Amino acid sequence: MAKIKFTKGELKKQRDVLKQFTHYLPILQLKKQQLQLEIQRVRKNVDLKSGEINNLEDEIEKWAGVLKEPVEGFSSWIVPTKVARKKLNIAGVDIPLLEGVEFAEVEYDLFATPLWADIAIETIRRLVLLLEEKKVLEEQLEILRRELRITTQRVNLFEKVKIPECKENVRLIRIYLGDQQTNAVGRSKIAKSKIENLILEGIAS
Repeated sequence: MAKIKFTKGELKKQRDVLKQFTHYLPILQLKKQQLQLEIQRVRKNVDLKSGEINNLEDEIEKWAGVLKEPVEGFSSWIVPTKVARKKLNIAGVDIPLLEGVEFAEVEYDLFATPLWADIAIETIRRLVLLLEEKKVLEEQLEILRRELRITTQRVNLFEKVKIPECKENVRLIRIYLGDQQTNAVGRSKIAKSKIENLILEGIAS
C-alpha cells in the first residue's frame, strides 16, 4: 500500500480516485463479457470452418491422383494473387477480417489441357479460400484471448486491490481526522476551563 497523508486534501484525493475506479470497473466487466461471447462465437466458426476443410479435402483426395498429370501453369492458378483484409473493432479491440481472395485468370489450351483441370482449379481454390478464412479466424481468436487476459487482469486489479485499498485509505484518514477533531475539541474545553478558573480566581481575590 502506498504511503498516504492524513489530511483533508488527501481524503478528497482518495475519494476522487475511488469514484473513478468504481465508475470504470463496470465498463471493464462489460468488456470482459463481450470478449468472452466473441471468443465463443469465433471458436465455433473455427470449428465449422475446420469441418468444411476436412470435407473438401476428403472430396479432393478421391481424385487427387490425377493431379500427378502435369498441366502447365496449374500452380499459378490456385495460388492467390491477392488476399484482401480489413480491420473490425470488437469490444474496443481491432481484429482482422477477410474481405476476399483473388486468383490469376485461367488461360489454357482447351484441347491440350485435361478435362479435370476446371473442376480441380475450382475445388482447390475453394480449399484455399477456406484455409485463408480459418487462418483469419484463428488470428481473431488469438487477439481476443490476449485482450481478454489483459482485461481480466485489470478487473481483478480494480476489484481485489485498487478499490479495497482506496476504501481502506478513506477509512483510515477519516478515523485520523475524526480523532484529531475530537482531540482539538478536548483541548479547547481544557483551555476554556482554565480561563474560566483564572477569571473566577481573579474575582475571588
